Amino acid sequence: MINMMSKEEYSRLVKEKSPKSPTLKNCTFAFVVGGLICSLGEVLTKVYTSLSLPEEEAKTLTSVSLIFLGVLLTALGVFDNIAKRAGAGTLLPITGFANAVSSPAIEFKSEGFILGVGAKMFTIAGPVIVYGVSASVVYGLIYYFCQFVF
Repeated sequence: MINMMSKEEYSRLVKEKSPKSPTLKNCTFAFVVGGLICSLGEVLTKVYTSLSLPEEEAKTLTSVSLIFLGVLLTALGVFDNIAKRAGAGTLLPITGFANAVSSPAIEFKSEGFILGVGAKMFTIAGPVIVYGVSASVVYGLIYYFCQFVF
């Protein structure tokens, strides 16, 4: 005879057997790593402006530098190790996006430049780009038509 368990009993059993998540530790580590990446960006901007670059060019060069570091650390396998511990702290827009684009490109390099790198490069970042562009178009249309109403 099969012993049937109620939903409440099953939920209690799952809760007992599930490992406890160190939420505070994970959040703290993500916050610290994310802060370090942002601080690195600020330091790079200050260094570039101290080299007599205009502020706009210094900010552009900072973005390019952070993208390069994200791709380099991904290629060396270091970014994934950091992301395992830091979680969302590494998903800052520039470094996280660089990792999301370069990781599949590196993984599928052996399949060739067209069917490997070209086809797989945006498997992770593609939806982000599509929904980001779509949301900006919708926002732009709403903003445009609200000018006539208000």
